[in-house]
Amino acid sequence: MAEKLIADNRRARHDYQLLERVEAGLVLTGTEVKSLRAGRVTLGQAYADVRDGEAWLHGAEIAVYDQGNRANHEPTRSRKLLLHRREIDRLYGQIREKGLTLVPTRLYFKDGRVKVELALARGKDVRDKRRTLADRDAKRQIERAMKARR
Repeated sequence: MAEKLIADNRRARHDYQLLERVEAGLVLTGTEVKSLRAGRVTLGQAYADVRDGEAWLHGAEIAVYDQGNRANHEPTRSRKLLLHRREIDRLYGQIREKGLTLVPTRLYFKDGRVKVELALARGKDVRDKRRTLADRDAKRQIERAMKARR
């Protein structure tokens, strides 16, 4: 089970409190896969949604493949996520009731297939973001002090 990371959504860790993670497949065209192999993707504004009993990924921008022909893909189109029916129903219930959202955190190849890791997330306040940054800085300073004492 070799995994090759394509993209990591670091912004999601900053903007959201990540509660639970789920792996999903992605329905793609040929030129999209080739563009992903080159690592040309942006997950910054991406989110997942459940519509009509199907899960969709919106806002993920996969760059147009340079060597593609006129059958090239639309960079920002919505892409269908492959999940089991029970998983979709469970996620839809949590999104609808608890005010959570589905955010893609990682995009990677797993055994030749493109997978996306979705996280059930709750948005952070500005205070929470500042607190997270302050905690990280404090840990960094403690590590520096410990390293200097050795």
